[in-house]
Amino acid sequence: MSFVANADSGHALVMDGSAEIGGHNLGARPMEMLLMGLGGCASIDVVMILQKSRQAIQQCVVDIQAERADTDPKVFTKIHLHFMVSGNALDPKRVAHAISLSAEKYCSASVMLGKTAEITHDFTVVDES
Repeated sequence: MSFVANADSGHALVMDGSAEIGGHNLGARPMEMLLMGLGGCASIDVVMILQKSRQAIQQCVVDIQAERADTDPKVFTKIHLHFMVSGNALDPKRVAHAISLSAEKYCSASVMLGKTAEITHDFTVVDES
């Protein structure tokens, strides 16, 4: 139940199943990878949008909570992203706008997963000044 995925970019990663299905816990589960991809895609968008709006962003961390359907296919039905954005004198309105733009326009993973899941988001701004 362990697999190595090789991307066109030349990078590889290990995925594995749980012990209950014969896995050895050598890597993330494939469905976890979907959520990690969503978090990475959205975070890159948020950082780039804030940088373009001249915000002094230092860090963007996203915590994702998700629910899945009880029956096969066990698709994600609800996904919540909580962004923790830190920097110097960040404008909360610009942070909210960046997150909305990512969710609604730029993040392909968000738009795709939004076809089966209700996706919500909120954020906390941490002032590092």
